Amino acid sequence: MEEIKVFCPATIANVSCGFDVLGLALDAVGDEMIVRKTSEKGITITKILGQKLPLETNLNVSGVAGLALLEKSDYQGGFEIEIDKKIKPGSGIGSSAASSAGAVWAMNELLGKPFSNLELVQFAMQGEKLASDVAHADNVAPAIYGGFTLVRSYKPLDIVSIPTPSELFATVIHPQIEVKTSDSRKILKTNITLEKGIQQWGNVGGLIAGLFKNDYDLIGRSLEDHIVEPIRSILIPGFDDIKSNAIEVGALGCGISGSGPSIFALSKGENVAQAVAESMKETYRNIGIPFDIHVSKVNTEGVKRIA
Repeated sequence: MEEIKVFCPATIANVSCGFDVLGLALDAVGDEMIVRKTSEKGITITKILGQKLPLETNLNVSGVAGLALLEKSDYQGGFEIEIDKKIKPGSGIGSSAASSAGAVWAMNELLGKPFSNLELVQFAMQGEKLASDVAHADNVAPAIYGGFTLVRSYKPLDIVSIPTPSELFATVIHPQIEVKTSDSRKILKTNITLEKGIQQWGNVGGLIAGLFKNDYDLIGRSLEDHIVEPIRSILIPGFDDIKSNAIEVGALGCGISGSGPSIFALSKGENVAQAVAESMKETYRNIGIPFDIHVSKVNTEGVKRIA
C-alpha cells in the first residue's frame, strides 16, 4: 500500500473534571487526510484545504508529528500529506490533535504497523507541543485509540481505554470566537486547595466508574469541574446560560471542550442530544453570536481508513 486516505476525528478533551487526562473522540466531525509514501526522505505537506495553515513541515503539527515517527523508524523514504481541514483551529475540539494523530496513524499503516497506539500518541504529542507549548495527550489519545481515554500517567506515558455506554451522545457548540490554547492555559492557577482536589478526584473516579457501569446518573453527577471551568468560562460568552439550559432539557452534564470556546454536553440518547442542541442554538441566537453545532455518537474507532 503506497497511499491511504483517513478520517481524523475531532475530540473533546478534559471532559469537565479530567483536565489534561480525559478525552473522547467524536464521530460526526473530523478532518480528512491523504498520506502517500515517497522515495525522498522527510515530510512534505503538499496541500491544505479549508483553513490557512503553514505548509512548512516544521511549522505544521502533522509535519512535526510525522518527523517524530520517522526519527524512530527504519523507513528510508518519506511521506507526502494532503489535509482537508474541516475542524477550525482554536475551536476547542482538537483541531491540531486530528492533524497530528491522523498523520502518524496513516504513516504507521503504510509502514505495516510497526508502532503501537501508545507510541503513536507519543509522536502525535509533538504536534500538540508545537500548537500549545505543552505536549499533552488528552486529545490525541482518544483520536488514536477511539472512545474515551484516560492518561493515567505522563511519565511514563500510560493510556487507558475506557468503555463507552451505547446510548451516550455528545452535543458540541462552537461559538465563532477564538480562544487560543496557549492563552487559556496562562490564566490557570498553578496551585489548588486540598478541598478542591478531593472534589475533583472524586468526580474523575465517579465518571470513569459510571462509564464502566453504564450508569448514566453517575456520569451526570460526576461531570463537574471545580478547578478549571470557573476560570476559563469567563472567556466564553453565554457559558452559564448554555450550561443551565442544556441540563434543564435533559443533558447529563455540560462543560468546556478542551480550552474552549466550544461547549459540550453529554446526553443519554440522540433525542435528548438534539434537544440540547436546540437549547444551545437559541442561547447564542439571542446573544447574537454565530456558531457551528454538532450532535455525535462517541467514535469508538478513532482515526480510520476511508480509502
